[in-house]
Amino acid sequence: MTANKSPTPYLAGYPADLVAQVQALIEGDQLAGILLKKYPQPHAVRTDRALYDYVLDLKNTYLRNAGQISKVAFDSKLHVIRNALGTHTSIARVQGSKLKAKREIHVSTLFREVPEDFLRMIVVHELAHTKERAHDKAFYQLCRHMAPDYFQLEFDLRTYLCHLDAGGRALWPATPDSLVADA
Repeated sequence: MTANKSPTPYLAGYPADLVAQVQALIEGDQLAGILLKKYPQPHAVRTDRALYDYVLDLKNTYLRNAGQISKVAFDSKLHVIRNALGTHTSIARVQGSKLKAKREIHVSTLFREVPEDFLRMIVVHELAHTKERAHDKAFYQLCRHMAPDYFQLEFDLRTYLCHLDAGGRALWPATPDSLVADA
């Protein structure tokens, strides 16, 4: 690691003492154990169709009046640090006298192998963008409406990304069934 590169780039904006604690856990090879204890199992959403159903379930529970989501997919082209954790697009087209909106949500394939809480946080974030464009107070209130523990989940996910960035291994296996084999 170079001297200019922050070992915790995903924690930019967090208090320095908190970042230092995470850095110490990474250097002491303790962060992985803490995350695994708190989040022992990966989610079972593996396909784009399952992800679409997962997103629709959350949308229908919390945002019934939001516009329809036309596509949801895991996306291997997303670069996590550059494009955050997922993306949302909204394209408006006029067809005749009607304005049609097409909304899509893409989630980095990195998150195919994380706990359900992390996937929920990412999906909640992207769904909130269907109602609120900016990362402002209203946006985060909406995130907390859908996931009351949103801020803790975002922090924990970001610490996991720091773990990976520091050369740590992925903590959750590719399929939930392999957990039984590892036990």
